[in-house]
Amino acid sequence: MKILLAVDGSRYTKKMLAYLATHNELFTPNNDYTVFTAQPPLPPRARAAVGKEIVDNYYAEEAEKVLAPVSKFLLRHGIDAKSSWKTGLAGESISKLAQNEKFDLLIMGSHGHSNLVNLVMGSVATQVLAHCTVPVLLVR
Repeated sequence: MKILLAVDGSRYTKKMLAYLATHNELFTPNNDYTVFTAQPPLPPRARAAVGKEIVDNYYAEEAEKVLAPVSKFLLRHGIDAKSSWKTGLAGESISKLAQNEKFDLLIMGSHGHSNLVNLVMGSVATQVLAHCTVPVLLVR
């Protein structure tokens, strides 16, 4: 099975990984995993002020802060996952990747780092559910 793990480094990412680790049918080296995070774009004026190279380095460093612990966790459990990141709106980026790369399942936490606008389900999760045609497993 081809599984996309959408992560943001929040406590719900940790809950999602804990859930995954306790479900042998999902957590097996036989599956093909990709860990993905989306970096919110900086305002155009900020990008123009500091320059493309500094902004690109910033995005890469921020993505690595999120992806590295997840990859390390998976490797400890014998899973060598691919890592990927993109700059853009999280819900849109996750949905597009899941569909374009034809994933069988998308797993993500129900909430993230964004403010508590939606108490039942986070705004990114809501966007993903509204736009993604791939089955989604939300972990709360």
